[in-house]
Amino acid sequence: MAKNLQQPKPDWIRIKLTTGENYQDIKDMMRSKTLHTVCEEARCPNIYECWANRTATFMILGDICTRACRFCAVNTGKPTELDLQEPERVAEAAEKMNLRHCVVTSVARDDLQDGGASIFAGTIKAIRARLPFCSVEVLIPDFQGDEASLQIVMDAKPDILNHNIETVERLSDRVRARAKYRRSLELLQRAKAMQADIPTKSSIMLGVGEEWDEILQAMDDLRAVDCDILTIGQYLQPSPQHLHVEKYYTPEQFAMLKEEGLKRGFSHVESGPLVRSSYHAHEQVDSAKKHMKGVSAQS
Repeated sequence: MAKNLQQPKPDWIRIKLTTGENYQDIKDMMRSKTLHTVCEEARCPNIYECWANRTATFMILGDICTRACRFCAVNTGKPTELDLQEPERVAEAAEKMNLRHCVVTSVARDDLQDGGASIFAGTIKAIRARLPFCSVEVLIPDFQGDEASLQIVMDAKPDILNHNIETVERLSDRVRARAKYRRSLELLQRAKAMQADIPTKSSIMLGVGEEWDEILQAMDDLRAVDCDILTIGQYLQPSPQHLHVEKYYTPEQFAMLKEEGLKRGFSHVESGPLVRSSYHAHEQVDSAKKHMKGVSAQS
C-alpha cells in the first residue's frame, strides 16, 4: 500500500498575517542595509507577528549554507560572501529598532577556518557598543566540533548561547546534514564549562518520525549537559523537496511536553505548534537568569 506522504494541515496551524507599518519598516531596513533574516530565509511562520512587534532574528555570514539539511529552506551551495562590516550593520539596525533583546544566527560556514565564530563575536560586541542594555542571543552552528571556534563566541559573552539538536538521536543523521547529535550535546556541555553563568538553549522540532519516548530521552540528554532553555515546535514542510510531515502534534500534546520539560528542570520551556527557536526569546533570557540566580543562592 502506498504511503500518504502529504498530511493535511490541522486547524490549529494558523499563521497570523499582520503586515502593518512595523512589518514594512523592518523589511525596508533589512533591504537598505543588505542584511538577511532567518525569518525570511527559513520561511518562519511567525514572521508577521514578530516583525509587527519589531522583533527579528538577524542571519549573518550570508544567505548560502554549506550544508543541506532536509528540513531547512535556507539556500545551500558554495558561499561567496564574507562581509567584515556586517557586525556593524547589524548593530546599526538593532539600534534603529531600539531592541531590548537581539537574536543573531547564521548559515553554516564550513568553508571558513573558524566557521564564522569571529563574525559572531564581532556582532555581539558591536551590538553591545550601541545598545548596552540590549541582551544578545546567538544561535550558532556546531563549528564542526572545533573547540577554539566556540571559545571565540563564548569569550564575547552572549546573554544566551543557543545551539539546536533539531531532532531525536535516531533521526539526526537523516534530518541534519553533517551535524551529529552527540557533537551538538558536546558543544552545549563545553559552552557551560567555558562560561557557567551563560544560559544555554536548544530546540526540537516534531513531526519527522520520532516516538514520544525519544522526545523525552532528548530532553534528558539536554538536561544531562545542563541545558537551561528548551523550545519545541511543529515541523512544517517548506517545499515538496524537503522532508514530509509524518505527524501533526496537537496543542494539548505540546502542553504535555512543556510540563515534561519543566519537571526535568529546564528554566524555561516554549512549546507549541508554531514555536521556533527564537519565538518569545526576550522572555526566555529573563526567566533563565532568574532561575540561575535561584540555583546559585541555594548552593
